[in-house]
Amino acid sequence: MQTFEKILFPVDMSDACTATAPFVETLAKKFDADLTLLHVLEMPPGYFTDWYGYMALVDTNAIRDARGNEFEGYLKDRFPGLRVRRVMEEGDAAQVINRYAEEHGTDLIMMPTRGYGVFRSLLLGSVTAKVLHDALCPVWTSVHVEETPAASAFFERIMCAVDLNESSVATMRFASRLAHDFNAKLWLVHAVPGAEAGPEKYFEADLQRFLEEEAREVIAKMQKTAGTAAQLCLGAGEVSHVVQHAAVNHNADLLVIGRGHATRTLGRLRTNVYSILRQSPCPVISV
Repeated sequence: MQTFEKILFPVDMSDACTATAPFVETLAKKFDADLTLLHVLEMPPGYFTDWYGYMALVDTNAIRDARGNEFEGYLKDRFPGLRVRRVMEEGDAAQVINRYAEEHGTDLIMMPTRGYGVFRSLLLGSVTAKVLHDALCPVWTSVHVEETPAASAFFERIMCAVDLNESSVATMRFASRLAHDFNAKLWLVHAVPGAEAGPEKYFEADLQRFLEEEAREVIAKMQKTAGTAAQLCLGAGEVSHVVQHAAVNHNADLLVIGRGHATRTLGRLRTNVYSILRQSPCPVISV
């Protein structure tokens, strides 16, 4: 069983966080997890020559009190029957989130990507990007694109994106345990190099067939090691497009990907993590 005993839900009290709350509630109830709502107060930047000048013009105590009162009432009736703790801290949001998660043994961080509007759809929120880069535990992120069908808070169809390196074995196991817990159908998806490798006239069909056959053989061995037996979907081309296409075709409720960390060697999948998150039609858990 995949266990999330402690879930951290960083909230800025935006509409994006409100939309994320049903998913948080689903996972917290499923695993009977301790849920912490963390609000990070970032004081407005001051264009002052010294700290005393800033303090003289900005009533920081009033800001703290007002934000604290708002936070106490935010989603007050959203998580009935759950063990909920509310924590407000000050500082850089991403740093506070990652530090809190590490110090308190958090098993899962859940947060929106804040991808709204034509321009913002090209970017991840800076806080989310920093958390994804530095967090030691899995990170759940919401659908990033603005126009998408309403995602289900119940996971019946799970897709796991895999590379051909050993690190994907752990990702497979993670996805398999999660699928077992939710009695969900599990698929694997892998992208082989395609048109992105060069003009089609230079990309031989025989080579593509070889890459696909090799991928099937390698992933079959990895599944044997992982103890999984999920159906494999192969596609040729850009990783994020292949993963998005597979998730749409299988109507996936959740996508699992291997995020890795900055100190690890990056594979083809891991270098496309942000693109996958931006284009995924469903929420993503990055492990």
